[in-house]
Amino acid sequence: MPKDLMPGRMVRNGAIALVAIFAASCGYAKKDYVDSELARLRSEAQAGDQALSQSLSGRIDQVDGRVAALQRELQAFRNEYNVKIRELEQLIAFDVPVYFEFAKAEIRPEDEKILDRFASVVKAYYPNAVVTVEGFTDPAGSVAYNKKLGKARAEAVATYLTSKGGLDASRVRTVSYGKARDRQVVPGAAGKAEGAMANRRVALVIDYSGAALEGAAAKPVTN
Repeated sequence: MPKDLMPGRMVRNGAIALVAIFAASCGYAKKDYVDSELARLRSEAQAGDQALSQSLSGRIDQVDGRVAALQRELQAFRNEYNVKIRELEQLIAFDVPVYFEFAKAEIRPEDEKILDRFASVVKAYYPNAVVTVEGFTDPAGSVAYNKKLGKARAEAVATYLTSKGGLDASRVRTVSYGKARDRQVVPGAAGKAEGAMANRRVALVIDYSGAALEGAAAKPVTN
């Protein structure tokens, strides 16, 4: 028996037992009356169990539907924008093709649609999650310079996501990895070198920390 059904059934069974005890304590209670009351209570109990079972079934179907919708949304996101999605411990990382010109932190117009789509996914399925925008640079310049530039890129994207994407600013944070070699897509590529722009990017991470989606499970299927 589902746990959700147990409390209500225990209460109803208790009511039936009380009727029987009350009837037994009253010698003048007619058998027909006792039988009819017990039958009524049993009927109500069965109806209540059926209604609760249907309600639980409906909720499960709703959750399954939202998870399926999220999976379709993520797959479309991958296909349309060549986004790589990685599932980590209570995190979903989006390696989005949002790139920056050399030594710049301005968002390119062609990348706005990707950010709009990301924001729509967060609002629909992860309204209570924390989004981290990670900023990266190519290896040209000093560590300190690139740390600052990576931060500026992350903040530019965070501002876009909150001002135009409609995300809650209190749930969007930024971090810079600068020119960290272990996070470069094309190690060593800088300036106008082939692959350098792939290093001048941001990554977007949804941290749901075990919090459930709005009406669905938090953990989707990702690649």
